[in-house]
Formats: sequence, C-alpha cells, structure tokens
Amino acid sequence: MQKSNMPPVGRRTLYGLFLIMLMTVLAGCSSLRLAYNNGDTLLYWWIDGYVDLNSDQKDWVRKDIDELFRWHRKTQLRDYMQILQTAQRQLAAGPTAADLHNDYDEIKDRTELLLFKALPELADLARSLQPDQIATLERKFAANTAEFRKKNMRGDREAQQKFRYQKSMEQFELWFGNFTSEQEAQIRKASDARPLDNALWLDERQRRQKMILTAVRKVQQDKLSKDATIALLHTLIKDSFDRMDQPSERKAFFDAAEEGNVQLILTVIQLATPAQKAHANKRMQGWIDDLKQLAAEQR
Repeated sequence: MQKSNMPPVGRRTLYGLFLIMLMTVLAGCSSLRLAYNNGDTLLYWWIDGYVDLNSDQKDWVRKDIDELFRWHRKTQLRDYMQILQTAQRQLAAGPTAADLHNDYDEIKDRTELLLFKALPELADLARSLQPDQIATLERKFAANTAEFRKKNMRGDREAQQKFRYQKSMEQFELWFGNFTSEQEAQIRKASDARPLDNALWLDERQRRQKMILTAVRKVQQDKLSKDATIALLHTLIKDSFDRMDQPSERKAFFDAAEEGNVQLILTVIQLATPAQKAHANKRMQGWIDDLKQLAAEQR
C-alpha cells in the first residue's frame, strides 16, 4: 500500500473522534449493532467530507478504517460494556459527584488510548495530504465555526441558555423517557446554573483548528519524517486532552463548567422516578447486549 505526503490532526485523530461520536450520538439508533457495523462506511465519508480524499488515498484509507474497526472490536468493546455496567450500578445506588467525575476521566482515558494507539497511521495521512486538501480542511473548519455561531450564539443570554437546555433534554429524554413539567422546571434551573460563555468555547474551537492547520502545514512544508510527524501529532493530541487541566486564566471556568455538568446530571438522576430509571437501565442493557454481540463477531 503506497502512501504519499498530509491531514487534520492526522488520519486517526479524526477516526478516533468519530468513533467516540458514534458511541454517543448514535445512542438514538434503534440498534447500536446496525450503526457500528455500518460505521466503516460512515467514517470513510466523514473523513472524505473534511479533506476530499484523492484517488491515491481512497483505497488505503478504507483499509486503515477496516483495520481500526477490527482492533476496536477486539480490544475496546468489552471495556465499554464495563463502563455501562458501572453506570447501571451507579444509577441503582445513586451516583456521587466523585463517581461522575471518575466516569468522565475513564471515558477520556479510553479516547486518549485510541488516539495514541493510532499515532503511526495519523502520521501517514498527515504526510499524504496535499495543499488543496489542507485548504479544504480549512474551509470545513470555517463552516463548522459558522454553524456553531449560528446555533449556540443566536440571541441574548436567555436564548442561548434555552438552546443549551433543549440540547441537554434531548439526551436526557433519550435515556429516561419523558419528564413532567415540574421535573423540566428543576432541570432547566440546574442547566441555567452552569456557567455560560459561548464566546470562550468558540475561541477554544478556533484555537484547536489553528493548531491543527499549523501542524499539517509544517508537516508538508518541512517534509517531516514519519517519526517527527508522530512526535508533532503526539504533542498536539496531548495538548487537546490536557488543556482543561493545565493552569491557565481559563481553568476556573473549565472546572466550573465540568462541575456544572456533573450537578445537572445528578439533578436529573435524583428527580427520576423508578420508571424513568428503569427506562435508562433498559437502554443501557440494550447497549451492553449489542456490545457483547459486536465483540464476539469476527470480521
């Protein structure tokens, strides 16, 4: 398989981020198995949408996606089952804030493992993208930024809080089913108590985009070796994961935002009726069953 000379954070950064998205956003799919088994095709088109893969790249990108899914199916899905089983136990007993912070760290660690495992392949794509593909990536980033602005920054503070609350409720209703108006009022109060600064999140988004574009241009312009590219991408990924934990003028906001999200989830669980908790437990068990079958399948 011949590979030439460049991408976003690189091939598997996008792959990894997409898989995490797949495991969360596609919770709404009636069958996680169906979504996962078609994930290779979905992922290919998602990558292509960012960089417009050329004819030389298409075959080996598809093969790399297949290899990634085989590795992921063999080594990661049983761990995801354990995370869900822990969540079931926490739901039954009533989680603490510390439990939810630990859950967040566990998911973060799994994501980081996936990306670092993929660093050699990330470097391959980073060395294969051409200038026009980097320009395509830059335009895609700009479009994503415009979409973020349009959705999250429309109207005054009240309008932005309402939009954020509605997005959260979509996820809560997916897991717990319908809520009463009294429950919704208390959830809205907990949602609005979270710090709100969409301009800051937009700036963070643009910062990451700029770092990615700077990195891939450096790979191309300096014709970096594979080892040098791996080192560059390792630093980039590490910065993305560690950004919110490092001392900075924004750390207080990041900490408050995470704590606000934890308190919101705790509020929902505390308000949930036995029937709503049973609904959530049933959905988690469905995912566990799907993951068990997926892990057992040979592809």
